[in-house]
Amino acid sequence: MIASKPASPDIAALAQQLRAGHRAALARAITLVESRRGDHQASARELVQALLPDTGKAVRVGITGSPGVGKSTTIDALGMFLIERGHKVAVLAVDPSSARTGGSILGDKTRMARLAVSDAAFIRPSPSSGTLGGVAAKTREAMLLCEAAGFDVVLVETVGIGQSETAVCDMTDFFLALMLPGAGDELQGIKKGLVELADMIAINKADGDNLKRANLAAADYRSALHILAPRSEHWHPPVETYSALTSAGLDKLWQKILDHRTAMNASGEFAARRREQQVKWMWSMLESRMMARLRSDAAIRAKVKKMEAEVAGGRISPAVAAEQIAEMLH
Repeated sequence: MIASKPASPDIAALAQQLRAGHRAALARAITLVESRRGDHQASARELVQALLPDTGKAVRVGITGSPGVGKSTTIDALGMFLIERGHKVAVLAVDPSSARTGGSILGDKTRMARLAVSDAAFIRPSPSSGTLGGVAAKTREAMLLCEAAGFDVVLVETVGIGQSETAVCDMTDFFLALMLPGAGDELQGIKKGLVELADMIAINKADGDNLKRANLAAADYRSALHILAPRSEHWHPPVETYSALTSAGLDKLWQKILDHRTAMNASGEFAARRREQQVKWMWSMLESRMMARLRSDAAIRAKVKKMEAEVAGGRISPAVAAEQIAEMLH
């Protein structure tokens, strides 16, 4: 095992403040993690390493769903439900579009009105890292910092679709897919890949006139899940209905998340999945570091630009160009 060197005084002080639960220190630490400056990145690595023994105890829940399904409203309601039961809740977002738009956290904070003003909650957007892998890597580190600061539930919202769902699934213990009742033909709109990732499907807006449609949609999803192979032989994804508006059914959702954790722990799969995630994080960060070097070294950047022109002009193949670029990193 590699012994970690003692943290520098500034980092040691920041780590101590984080462990004491200082929100300003947590915000500062996440800003440090998100920075692209080389010295900041070195400090961030030192900080995360120093805090590693204080991480890993939180319940990590990934939440996805198509636009309009009520993700932010659900997170606000679920977060307040958990806070009322003594939990501290951190909300992080993974948004691949934030590289272009700067993310949508102001909108999220508006929709998470109660959580945004709660002392027991912390809401943070994803950084504009240019690539989904970069965004996901920073979100993972932010999650560890939140855990070290005493947040025992971390909700990771996927703002984008497609690959970001896989990224969030790979950094959480439980992946929750939110669906709408009566949004056309549920089974036609169902994404096989998403459902195969999900540990639970939850139908939102099960209130008032929508209640009957929500129950019908739930029955359809249950039928569909019977013909799909579950992620784990120890857990068959349930389908539940709830209302983010009235908070009805949130207790069932949380209980299923706890039941899943119990089942995964009993089988040893929980620890195995966490170990697998750690290794995936390592490779993701290695890829980010290599890409950062390609971008930061002016000489390499000029050669890569020339290589791009050669590939675009059909003078060399992408495979040969990729090999030559890889050799530059040796």
